[in-house]
Amino acid sequence: MDRIFNGMRAADLGTEGWHKPWSGGNGGNCVEARKLDDGRVALRQSTDPEGPALIYTRNEIIAFIQGAKAGKADFLVS
Repeated sequence: MDRIFNGMRAADLGTEGWHKPWSGGNGGNCVEARKLDDGRVALRQSTDPEGPALIYTRNEIIAFIQGAKAGKADFLVS
């Protein structure tokens, strides 16, 4: 891969290594995550694997997960 950037086609990141860490009884509405070689994390919508990927740094993912665990993202689903 020459360049990895936000909004690039998730398909351009390949098909291997994508995981559904938050899947469950949600009717298939899943976010898929893939750890990139440089430590960043790519996220894509499982129902649109060819669509765009959002790319986050390791520290951004850590901050989001810690905030979500602390309830700071609850407003997204209330």
